[in-house]
Amino acid sequence: MEFKNTLEFAKSLDAIDQLGVYRDEFIFPKVNGKEVIYFTGNSLGLQPKRTQGFIDEVMKDWAELAVEGHFYAKKPWWDYHEQLAEPLAKVVGALPEEVSVMNTLTVNLHLLMVSFYRPTTKRFKIICEEKAFPSDQYMFQSQVRFHGLDPKETIIEVKKREGEHYWRTEDVIQKINEVGDELALVLIGGVNYYNGQVMDMKAITKAGKAVGAMVGWDLAHAVGNVKLNLHDWEVDFASWCSYKYMNSGPGNASGIFVNRKYLGKTDIPRFEGWWGTKKETRFLMKPEFEPMENADAWQISNAPVLSIAPYLASLTLFEEVGMDALIEKRNKIVSYLEFILHEIDKEVDSSFEIITPKDRGCQLSVFLHGHGKSLFNYLMENGVITDWREPNVIRLAPAPFYCSYEDMYRFGQILKAGVLAN
Repeated sequence: MEFKNTLEFAKSLDAIDQLGVYRDEFIFPKVNGKEVIYFTGNSLGLQPKRTQGFIDEVMKDWAELAVEGHFYAKKPWWDYHEQLAEPLAKVVGALPEEVSVMNTLTVNLHLLMVSFYRPTTKRFKIICEEKAFPSDQYMFQSQVRFHGLDPKETIIEVKKREGEHYWRTEDVIQKINEVGDELALVLIGGVNYYNGQVMDMKAITKAGKAVGAMVGWDLAHAVGNVKLNLHDWEVDFASWCSYKYMNSGPGNASGIFVNRKYLGKTDIPRFEGWWGTKKETRFLMKPEFEPMENADAWQISNAPVLSIAPYLASLTLFEEVGMDALIEKRNKIVSYLEFILHEIDKEVDSSFEIITPKDRGCQLSVFLHGHGKSLFNYLMENGVITDWREPNVIRLAPAPFYCSYEDMYRFGQILKAGVLAN
């Protein structure tokens, strides 16, 4: 399609956008009395309007039933989380029994590493990406020290090539083959938080498995954003947060994936608790742990229902729309945003550099050469909610559920005014 940098053209795209009606399903903050242009769904998704009803239902049941809500609520609390497994499985490309919801992202990664990072004298090294998200770095270091190992000798970072802003799949695979028999675990962000790159998860997983390593993925920026086929790719485990593209609310519950081959096992290393034992015998208070035969075996405590309810609300939207439709609009609206950036760049004789490669999801990361944080502040003050990363990068993530093509055009005009004003 030949794009145009005009309001009329943007509106014409919105007029044929089949997902356009879902914009009204979300609540937009306002700046100067106007709805914002929201580019930070990669950090915290907007609140779906239907969320309040799901929370109100839990609160009403709590008020009227108290403890009996565990079994007699409309959606009983003791297995509330089970309602999320099937719709989540569709989003991540898994079997429903391979998916569960619990805790938060880094907590879950720690718990999964108990099961899947089992270093030996010979096979103990971990491969991750250079400058992984800080929480992942801290997790790696603390896990390695817990096993009595030296992080400097154990954690291998795959670096970008000199002068490039993205990773090459062949470099990741080369590093996997190089470490070879010493490699215990590959654990990488499926979509990089800084540059928005989508890793070739299928190829990297295959390479890791070929040398005998476990392969896991941090999918914080991937779930609800890109096409995933965790089961078919034979990924061992994965985890993700729910508050970015999944719109579940700040700090809300995380999801996990555990490959079917590890389910139902009693001999797998795992930190265990009451809610991971079989439902049928859980309230017999037996001293022996009998694992659930699905990913719920990694549950430790009972489900945080008030945290999970907004996640369930959002998943009803994903059920209605499906990932294929979201990805189709994502590709089109991100391409239009890229076009707008190039057009404004020419109009103001500036120098914007998009560092996100073509293997991307919703996010474009842009170097604002010659412009400091004052331009970011101008955008924020004029109703563009975006994200700043040092030294001079803004991250723009037009989530297809609620961003419009008109938003992209209007952002371009505000950006142009901001460049001229700074």
